[in-house]
Parts: sequence; C-alpha cells; structure tokens
Amino acid sequence: MNSATLLDIAMNHSEKIIRDAQSGDKRAFNKLVSLWYKRIYNFAYKYFNDHEQATEAAQRTFIGLFKSLPNLQEIESFKPWLYKIALNFCRDEERKANTRSKLVIANNDKQDHVIMNIPDTENTGPDTLYMQHQISELVLNSIEKLNEEQREVLIMKEYEGLKFREIAEIIGISENTVKSRLYYGFSNLKKIIEKERVYKESVNYGI
Repeated sequence: MNSATLLDIAMNHSEKIIRDAQSGDKRAFNKLVSLWYKRIYNFAYKYFNDHEQATEAAQRTFIGLFKSLPNLQEIESFKPWLYKIALNFCRDEERKANTRSKLVIANNDKQDHVIMNIPDTENTGPDTLYMQHQISELVLNSIEKLNEEQREVLIMKEYEGLKFREIAEIIGISENTVKSRLYYGFSNLKKIIEKERVYKESVNYGI
C-alpha cells in the first residue's frame, strides 16, 4: 500500500473547510473542489474508460455538491457522501450514453481516451512506459466489461481505497454483499483479461 501523500492528508483533515463551505464561503468550496476533483474524475474515468463522460460526471458531481452541501449533517461522512453523489451521476451518465448508442447504432467510431495514473518517473524507460500503458489499457478495457455492480465495487475498493463500510454506505448494501461483489468482480475480471490477451496476441501474430 502506498504511503499517504500530502493531498491525501489534506482531504482526510478538511473538516474546517467543509464547515466553512457549508456556511457559504466560496473560497472554502473552491478549495474542496481543488482537493477532490482529480479523485472524483479518476473514479469516473475508470467507471467509463472515457474522458468526456468522466468530465461530465465529475462536473455534475461538484454542481450537485454545491447545491446539497448545506444538507450534510455528519462532516465525517463527507467522503462516502461525495462518492455517492458521483456514483449516482455516473449511473445517470451511463444510462444516457446507452440511450444515445441505441439511437445511433451505425456510429461505431471509438473515441481516443487518456490512461490515468501511469507512473511518471525520470528513470522509467520508453519500453517500460509502453508496457505500463498497454497493461493499463487492457485492465481498464476489461473493467468496463464487468457488470455495473461488480465494476462499482472493484473501482471503489481497489482504485479509490475506500473501506468496505464506506462502500456499503455509498451503494446502500451490506458489507458482506460488497465483499461478495468484489470477489466475483475479480474472478470475472481475470477471465476477461485472459480473453483480451488471447485476442490481442492472435491479431498481432498473423490473423
């Protein structure tokens, strides 16, 4: 597990900022956005594997946050509460995207996307960077193929580092159900990745 960054520490100790934002302090609200926007965008990006959809969901999340923040009763619940808002907008955006795809069946163009969270170090060579990019792309494409229930839990637990209790609170299910969905999510993800690898190798080597 990676050690906490200064940003992580700031996010986990932002009670005063939240209270100030609740009271109408615009600077405090902007600070909340600066602390959490990248985290929520990355969550949405892994949910969709699409930059435009992730941006739309993230922006709508913080518009929703601005409107409903005064109603938050327990400051310590801010993190799962924010993710719940984000998850609801992701689900909504996905439903809209599915509707659009049904209306425009003939449009098979695939948009370019940005792979997030690839390590950026001076000592990383081009071959290693290429391999990391390929692996990231394979994993994200495979996560996208999971059903909604498994995809949500896997992203929140493995990429966002949320606790089982927090995920249960966000989705509105028991912790045991969260653990079950995570188990089956990993099992299915492994199968999907293996199929994707076999397919890519067959394409790259002569078919």
